[in-house]
Amino acid sequence: MKHRPTRFAALLLAALLLLGITGCGGGAADSESIRLMVWSASEDQAKDSGEWLQTCCAAFAAQHPEWNLTFVYGVADEATAASTVSQDPEASADVFLYANDNLTVLTDAKALAKIGGKYADEVRSFTSEALVDSVTLDGYLYGVPFTTNTWYMYYDKRVFSEEDVQSLDAMLEKGVVSFPFTNSWYLPAFYFGNGCTLFGDGTQEELGADFGGENAVEVTDFLVDLIGNPNFVVDADGSGMAGLRDGSISAIFTGSWDSASIKEILGDNMGVAALPTYSLNGQEKQMYAYAGSKAVGVNSRSENMVAAVELAVYLGSAEAQRLHYDLRSVIPSNTELMEAEDIAADPVVIAQNDTFDRTSKLQPFVSKMSNCWTPVENMGKAIRNGSTTHDNAAEQTVSMNDAMNSDGIS
Repeated sequence: MKHRPTRFAALLLAALLLLGITGCGGGAADSESIRLMVWSASEDQAKDSGEWLQTCCAAFAAQHPEWNLTFVYGVADEATAASTVSQDPEASADVFLYANDNLTVLTDAKALAKIGGKYADEVRSFTSEALVDSVTLDGYLYGVPFTTNTWYMYYDKRVFSEEDVQSLDAMLEKGVVSFPFTNSWYLPAFYFGNGCTLFGDGTQEELGADFGGENAVEVTDFLVDLIGNPNFVVDADGSGMAGLRDGSISAIFTGSWDSASIKEILGDNMGVAALPTYSLNGQEKQMYAYAGSKAVGVNSRSENMVAAVELAVYLGSAEAQRLHYDLRSVIPSNTELMEAEDIAADPVVIAQNDTFDRTSKLQPFVSKMSNCWTPVENMGKAIRNGSTTHDNAAEQTVSMNDAMNSDGIS
């Protein structure tokens, strides 16, 4: 979906052009010359989606006439930037966007600068404590969060009411629900609901994964029954979205990245909500999604550290987040910006923040978290194909937990 620049974006860009600021250069003749390499996703730089990054950098340059700024742009999305920067910090961007689950990858490589002093105070002034925690390690702040990152539920309002979507059981009585059952970013939602934990509070690596007790076995048993429900289908390779389009499916679980496509399919019938409960042994259990953030990071090897940190703080500011939302529907996290009338009324914003605040667990970013993905994925596949049953649920659950706590996946 192409986004037309809003009046705010258009006026900002016009003002910058009048100032002669185009993203490269700027400042007085006697100002200090500074070159900054900046990386973001291609969509942030594309003309048909408003050139968010270039516009923000031009605005930043206009605010800093003491520097003669030159920007060099590179493409690296939040999911892949960390691996590139950590492998060769010297050759990487001064400023880049990254997903917080890569925090330890970057800090282990000593490739991520700490944000301290007045800059940390400023970030904390417009960011919730939970979001600050998502980019904090050993007491140090390692970036400027600009959006939450989680998943929730989209549904067809012609099939489900607002009351229905509070309960998965109620939904399965009225329509077909699609869920990424074999995706290990989603399946733990049910295990978290029955008290399973990862690394204690998510930071205590020595405590390991606790997905193998009786409470976990109860969930595996529940999932064996769930997969047999004809109104519950596995979402894989885009099948959920396709079913939503042809009407065979009435609810899917995904995030803001799919909101434009779902809105195109359902129009005014698109409903969005935080995660529902499910019934386990006669008790209501809350599903919990993994949650994290996306943040602006600064390369610890930057030769222009002050300018780089200033730019990172600006790219995470209310002004930049507003433009990100207007151009690309990136959900803002700035606490004051969230009170803007149009943003506060956006159902996707409401659902994403309700999920983050109420039905999510902060995704651990300890290094051993990497051992947890494959065993959970394998469990989902085994339940789907029938090799995990009620008869061997306990054994299979313990095996999953053992693998999650091993440095080698068996």
